[in-house]
Amino acid sequence: MTYLPNPTRYRDMQYRRCGSSGLKLPVLSLGLWHNFGGVNNFENGRAMVRTAFDLGVTHFDLANNYGPPPGSAEENFGSILQKDFSGYRDELIISSKAGYTMWEGPYGDWGSKKYLVSSLDQSLRRMKLDYVDIFYHHRPDPETPLEETMSALDLIVRQGKALYVGISNYAAPEAARAIAILNNLGTPCLIHQPKYSMFERWVEGGLLDVLGKEGVGCIPFSPLAQGLLTDKYLHGIPADSRVVTSGQFLNESHITPANVEKAAKLNAIAVKRGQKLAQMALSWLLKDERITSVLIGASKPEQITDSVGCMHNITFSETELAEIEAILAV
Repeated sequence: MTYLPNPTRYRDMQYRRCGSSGLKLPVLSLGLWHNFGGVNNFENGRAMVRTAFDLGVTHFDLANNYGPPPGSAEENFGSILQKDFSGYRDELIISSKAGYTMWEGPYGDWGSKKYLVSSLDQSLRRMKLDYVDIFYHHRPDPETPLEETMSALDLIVRQGKALYVGISNYAAPEAARAIAILNNLGTPCLIHQPKYSMFERWVEGGLLDVLGKEGVGCIPFSPLAQGLLTDKYLHGIPADSRVVTSGQFLNESHITPANVEKAAKLNAIAVKRGQKLAQMALSWLLKDERITSVLIGASKPEQITDSVGCMHNITFSETELAEIEAILAV
């Protein structure tokens, strides 16, 4: 059947301006890091993309190495675009990245101009696109001069292969340098994508201040700590958990009694707020106006619908914030 998007998809979704730019993003964006690769069920991934768009989620985030195998998430997403979204490209924000190992040899990793330009060319072919909306450098390169990496991002915009550029996994000092270089080149940094959740708060040690001062957006990934900030592990490890099926980014060593106890206490606060723990964890990030959007992952369409429900309560009382801090501080 021909896919027809929900005609009321923009009615309820909230959108925030990305830093000081003209671009707005939905407060929740869909990341295709997991569950969209060649080893996954294509129709399930297709259903998740449809569900997200029907709920007003316009931003879909990828990277060259997403899969497995690497590149297959972009290939599958490109097929979904052709099958269902060929008439809706101008309503979509599509992002990709390069910075981790993608192919053998000296030109398939890190941050050289050679690697970044070649990688984006490959990504565009896989997704069958003329351009991406946002292209990121995925991680800092300790050996390539930052000026070279940022000039590659500037070149990519001038070539028309990306509308905006961003950085990911940069600490505050190097992010400030990258932002300054891009400003001098005339291609401002649109957004930063850091790992940030209730359980991982390094960005509060200066990065958010840099982004706020420079007018750069922020889009956290892993907001649910790979599932620890859900009710999934409160009563043991389910058979279909990523811990069992993969174990690459979350394994049994992470499911500690201390983490489970914290999650249980946080869950009690979420219930009082009329939310699931995952919804409260997303709301907790969105309470900061410097956060443009939060990247959610999903393994089934219902999880996306659940996550979007967090928008109904993104304010916290002083008492709730104090209780949450007390739990997280232990």
